[in-house]
Amino acid sequence: MSELLKFNDLEVELSFKDIKNVHLRVHPPLGRVTLSAPKDMDIEHLRVFVSTKLGWIRKEKKKFLSQQREPEYLYITNESHYFFGQRFLLKVTQSDKKSKVILHHNKIEIIVQDANDKELVKKKLYQWYRKQLRVFLLEKIEYYKVKMNVYPENFGIRKVKTKWGSCNDTSKTLWFNIELAKKPKECIEYIVVHEFVHLKERSHNKNFILLMNKYYPNWQLRKKQLNELPI
Repeated sequence: MSELLKFNDLEVELSFKDIKNVHLRVHPPLGRVTLSAPKDMDIEHLRVFVSTKLGWIRKEKKKFLSQQREPEYLYITNESHYFFGQRFLLKVTQSDKKSKVILHHNKIEIIVQDANDKELVKKKLYQWYRKQLRVFLLEKIEYYKVKMNVYPENFGIRKVKTKWGSCNDTSKTLWFNIELAKKPKECIEYIVVHEFVHLKERSHNKNFILLMNKYYPNWQLRKKQLNELPI
């Protein structure tokens, strides 16, 4: 069961779960607010609880919303783009040959039939991002399967605005934001571990923190690093 609680300018996504304690979170990158509560809790009591936390929620949302944003990309030659945390210059090459992306020392070259077609260049770049990110994720997922004795059934990559990653503990499917392809590998690994831990512990409670500390000791540093990067 889920509901949307409204407090003037704020919306809180409420979910009732088989848990003992209430968990209020403000999520990067855009400040989405969620509240997880035990199934037998009264909604009005939860409204009162959230109302006492509105100052903290606004402070956290402001922190995320003031985060540096990526520019509005034109997808043209010599424009800066990022791949696994490193800055590259884009090189758009027009050719009648088959479209492809080539990673050079300091450039990402995109070969397309129409160099002036912004959407086509963007599409080819993101197809390449998806392929490269999938290879890295598969490597890390295979590693943490053994290390954590957790075996997700599947994983996928999609473009979303509010989450770096998520998991469906029923189908044991992990999801990752394609924008992670732009971020440092250690930050991507942190998200992988985060979602793996959720297959062991659904809530962000003390046990979740203990598991994160066990399997990725520097996770808080990587979380901070990721949340400070442009989105």
